[in-house]
Amino acid sequence: MDKYVIRGEKPLFGEIEISGAKNAAVAIIPAALLVDGVCRIENIPQISDVTLFLRILESLGARIKTINRTTMEIDCSGATFRRGRFDLMRKIRASYYLLGAMLGRFGEATVTMPGGCDFGVRPIDQHLKGFSAMGAETEISGGLIRAETVGGLRGATVYLDVVSVGATMNIMIAAVLAKGRTVIENAAREPHIVDLANFLNSMGADIRGAGTSVIKINGVPSLSGGTYSIIPDQIEAGTYMAAAAAAGGEVLIKNVIPKHLDCITAKLAEMGVYIENRGDMVLVRRDGQLRRANVKTMPYPGFPTDMQPQMGVLMSVARGVSHITEDVWDNRFKYLDELKRMGAKVNVEGKTASISGVEYLTGAAVKACDLRAGAAMVIAGLCARGTTVVEDVYHIERGYENIVEKLRGVGADIVETSETEPQPGKAAAV
Repeated sequence: MDKYVIRGEKPLFGEIEISGAKNAAVAIIPAALLVDGVCRIENIPQISDVTLFLRILESLGARIKTINRTTMEIDCSGATFRRGRFDLMRKIRASYYLLGAMLGRFGEATVTMPGGCDFGVRPIDQHLKGFSAMGAETEISGGLIRAETVGGLRGATVYLDVVSVGATMNIMIAAVLAKGRTVIENAAREPHIVDLANFLNSMGADIRGAGTSVIKINGVPSLSGGTYSIIPDQIEAGTYMAAAAAAGGEVLIKNVIPKHLDCITAKLAEMGVYIENRGDMVLVRRDGQLRRANVKTMPYPGFPTDMQPQMGVLMSVARGVSHITEDVWDNRFKYLDELKRMGAKVNVEGKTASISGVEYLTGAAVKACDLRAGAAMVIAGLCARGTTVVEDVYHIERGYENIVEKLRGVGADIVETSETEPQPGKAAAV
């Protein structure tokens, strides 16, 4: 098992290029199943979740051609309904997007329950509510989700009981080829929802209102091929902004959409970090002590839950007592137990964590509990005294492209090593 070894207290200086958005890519790639032609998709992030989705599409009969490191052509015109690779689906949280894509393309679908990060139970009731309203019969048994239609999906009005990014995107995918109009009310508004809609529209779909709370999809007979470039990753950008804030120094974050970062930028500025927007770049500089802040996670345009752990690290070394209220996921504070190994002072009561800033963190052996928690442990290692070893880094590589190389490029002392390799002070096994 690979792990990261980080020697901290080294300020960061230089430039970091942001990759394509993970949360957009993992919906756009399965949505390519709907297209009768070749999709040329650019700015694809090189992460394990993307690799798994591409392998799943190939198992369904898609032809995939690599153009360059970030560009691929996906041809699903010859795809047929099969049960796909359940062993691969189990590893991905976003496997449920195959439900909407398969229903829209084949009229039936069988996928595994979502995998990926462990935040407790991942309900998909809002997804199934939408499919049922559109005429599908659904069933969950033996860890599998099955859905089937007779005569194809029909447009319907779906009111989401809670704002759900996954359900919004999944119903949108399913509705593109349905007969008639589908209306999603109380829809989520995240940038990757808009990106998915733009991708589908560029292939011939008729989706209006993405980015608002009401999305209208007029079904079309078919989608044709085309070219589309995925937006930059809002959370990756925010993570490196937090890394620069934690370690100190000055880093230029390139290939971003500053509007998508507004809530992150505002909170970092509140904590004493200098942020300067430069078109499609942001400059981040921190040379003084961080100040306390309070964060409450909310659906977009509120503060994103995917940035909560990274902010928790900054709060652990900020002056004063900070508070985090987690209103999206019930089980997202597990990383705080790892942070306490490094000397953080934390108290959790229900949905709220109180973090009293300490003078410094101390390097320790910690685990990446999930994708964003893993990124937080890397940030903690960058600002800690001594050496930090982050284990279970496969979580991190689900959503961050070349994180070690990018951080080394701005001066971080971080290396990736294998469990089988002898560590300093340890003899090799014979």
